[in-house]
Amino acid sequence: MPESPIDPKLMAETRLPLAGIRVLDLTLARAGPTCVRHLADWGADVIRIEPPTSTDGLGGPRDGFDSVNLHRNKRGVALDLKNPAGHAAFLKLAATADVVVENMRMQVKHRLKIAYEDLAPLNPRLVYASISGFGQTGPYSKRGGVDQIAQGMGGLMSITGEKGRGPMRVGIPINDLTAGNLLAFGVMLKLFDRERTGRGGYVHTSLLEAQVFMLDFQASRYLMDGEVAGQAGNDHPVNIPMGVFPTSDKPINIAASSPKLWTNFCKAAGHEEWLAVPEWQTAGGRSQDRARVNATIAAVTQTQSSEWWIERLEEAGIPCGPVNDIAEVFADPQVQHLEMAMPMHHRRRGDINIVANPLNIEGMETGVTRDVPELGEHGAEVLAEAGLSPEEIADLKAKGALG
Repeated sequence: MPESPIDPKLMAETRLPLAGIRVLDLTLARAGPTCVRHLADWGADVIRIEPPTSTDGLGGPRDGFDSVNLHRNKRGVALDLKNPAGHAAFLKLAATADVVVENMRMQVKHRLKIAYEDLAPLNPRLVYASISGFGQTGPYSKRGGVDQIAQGMGGLMSITGEKGRGPMRVGIPINDLTAGNLLAFGVMLKLFDRERTGRGGYVHTSLLEAQVFMLDFQASRYLMDGEVAGQAGNDHPVNIPMGVFPTSDKPINIAASSPKLWTNFCKAAGHEEWLAVPEWQTAGGRSQDRARVNATIAAVTQTQSSEWWIERLEEAGIPCGPVNDIAEVFADPQVQHLEMAMPMHHRRRGDINIVANPLNIEGMETGVTRDVPELGEHGAEVLAEAGLSPEEIADLKAKGALG
């Protein structure tokens, strides 16, 4: 087995699993940075490479809520990859890196001559990771894609929202986030495989693939049984009752669709006579009579507060919970216990909170060790680590290749 590239001393000092792994971050927008954020949070040395004239891939301020949340824990180099001198410097960085991550349009990396086939001969151990809109090959491969386009093309908008009200997008960039999460998983798999083979490789996914994957049971419902799902609003597509119900103060979600939970729910609601309704004695029957089931339950739940119902249903073992806005989410005692608002000190914004990494590894703890890097903040430092002399670094600056 090839010797591990991870420095044991560094691993012992940091106690983070990716300590000693160097990542070149060529990402922009959200999908790629989501992948890289996982790597950075878990100890990788991430070097964000931007053009010297970068205004940030998200179009927002470098100190804005989106940039700070996405680009923490990185160093920054401002390098012009279109400049021959800048391109040559990037090749030297790639020769010393473990991972390169990019989410440009498929053809851009080939035009810049920084694709996997350009870098692998220089560094056979390199893991190269890509996210595109529609895949690296195929009839749509050269098209640009963004999250909402993939939501529509991948079927999600056809099953989101209330029946008869037309397509509806999900309120978060779910394909960007999922593609980024999947690519981080792929990078981990390839790094693990590299320990056995000694060689890196190419890992890629796309927004469209991520979206089709996330259709999950709705996709298998069609592939296996030929059923084309439609919109079901806040109701579960096949399980009844499972959805949003009113209370005297705010809506709650209730999930009581199995035979046991349905029985317990009727008893907890004080209406055991519902168990005797012939049409409601099976899941299929309740599904066919969905509107009447929901209306009957709603007439009862709206007579008490959300807190009253949640306490009562929890005692009966019935999954339930409030429908919170974002402020209520971070005020929730369980969210606070899980420390999902992670504190950090920003050089200009002071003490702030950002979204914590949701993974938990016992004995290890992520945090923020670096702000979003200033444009080119660590350029000389990083290039010196790659073997460039002070004179060569100065020459790059003189040629306009290094910001």
